[in-house]
Amino acid sequence: MVFARINGVCLHYRHEPAPGRPVLVFINSLGTDFRIWQDVADRLAGQLGFVFYDKRGHGLSELGDAPVSIETYAADLAALLDHLGITRATLCGLSIGGLIAQGLYKARPDLVDRLILCDTAAKIGTAQSWNDRIAATLSTGITGFADGVMEKWFTPDFHQRRSAELAGYKAMLSRQLPAGYAAACAALRDADYSAAAAAIDVPTLVVVGDQDGSTPPDLVRGLADAIPGARFAIIAGAGHIPCVEQPAALSALIADFMTSHRGV
Repeated sequence: MVFARINGVCLHYRHEPAPGRPVLVFINSLGTDFRIWQDVADRLAGQLGFVFYDKRGHGLSELGDAPVSIETYAADLAALLDHLGITRATLCGLSIGGLIAQGLYKARPDLVDRLILCDTAAKIGTAQSWNDRIAATLSTGITGFADGVMEKWFTPDFHQRRSAELAGYKAMLSRQLPAGYAAACAALRDADYSAAAAAIDVPTLVVVGDQDGSTPPDLVRGLADAIPGARFAIIAGAGHIPCVEQPAALSALIADFMTSHRGV
């Protein structure tokens, strides 16, 4: 395990360089840690260098002083890349990770070569929905709503056929730091990158699972439509976490996108 003091907090990360190859940075969803990307990274090994990290308040990373914003998370990632000496990378963000990627592009476009935005949008949810989630997190705890989250994360087929993995991902969610989870919910509540989407000027791939219950395909398609020249792809047989449920399909999309020329 590797840690670095970044912007006053201890961040857990893993860096797998591949000299001469592009760098792909994985940015996790709400309530997960960087292990969700392993199956994708295994399929892309040898083609790319990788950075995995746990955003503040998740996994093994400290929260620091709350409240935080998407801009806080983006600043952490920028500082981590600076710490690693990475001057240009492709960002692959899932859900809140996609918003962090958008935030980093807005703040530090010099760092961003391409964007891969998975199961995300320019704005996710409503103030009321996030306030309700925060209240539940800090009162009864994450375990109280974890089953409902699993229904949005994974398809009925996953629930039926991959019950052991389902239990593991429920444990991952339930064991997140409640204060860190609540802080991320507040950041999601307050984030709106709708106006910024049209200014994105790097090759962008926007991906969604066909059965995503958290950011449905039409919402994600709206983000793709707002970004000039963005590609849009729907992954069959996937919910909100295609890197877990359909890693082969997501890896194939990433590999094709990373080797393609700019534009569509």
